[in-house]
Amino acid sequence: MIFLQALWARVWPYIAALAALGAAVIGIRQSGKAAGRTEAKTDQLEADASARKKAREVDNKLDALDDDAIRNRARDWLRDNVK
Repeated sequence: MIFLQALWARVWPYIAALAALGAAVIGIRQSGKAAGRTEAKTDQLEADASARKKAREVDNKLDALDDDAIRNRARDWLRDNVK
């Protein structure tokens, strides 16, 4: 029994160090995952803003055109520029 107590006294610091190392690895991994999610969300928000800006520009261009010009552009687009 004394042998087990002596063994335990020598081994438990190593076990505690391994447990702390494991906890650190898991913490770092979770932090990286959270940072990746935040970066992906930011990228998506930027892409959405860019798409809204482009749609607004297209709407402004179409609002500036008269009906005949819109009809001609639609005809060209639908017929793939075949005249």
